Amino acid sequence: MVAAGDADQSSVAERLGIKPDMVVQEVGWDEDVDDAVRSAIEERTGTDLLDEDADEVIDVVLLWWRDGDGDLGDALVDARGPLDENGVIWVLTPKTGQPGHVEPSEIAEAVPTVGLSQTSNLSVGEAWNATRLVPRSKSRR
Repeated sequence: MVAAGDADQSSVAERLGIKPDMVVQEVGWDEDVDDAVRSAIEERTGTDLLDEDADEVIDVVLLWWRDGDGDLGDALVDARGPLDENGVIWVLTPKTGQPGHVEPSEIAEAVPTVGLSQTSNLSVGEAWNATRLVPRSKSRR
């Protein structure tokens, strides 16, 4: 896991596997999200993040998730809908001690029930962690 501050924000998109021209959808935006992460991704892809109502095939879903947001399993099922077969879901959750912190066990419990596998975790800023999820049938990359 990379600690906050170990890498500058411009590299966060690269660490998330974001490449130019990827289609990235953002789900769960609220005023507490990390705008530096969002900006780095938009800069790397060269396009704006798509909202929850996008009808395109998605390469990467950014799911901002906080304690109290509802059922994570349901949110993951919805996020998988428009996802490309090789797509990735990054679940972004507040770090320990931050408002809305989500226990890692909550993610670990929801992931297999929706046919996903957890492959890695990253720190993506002072207040947010990211958990990488891929379809279970896909090998880890």
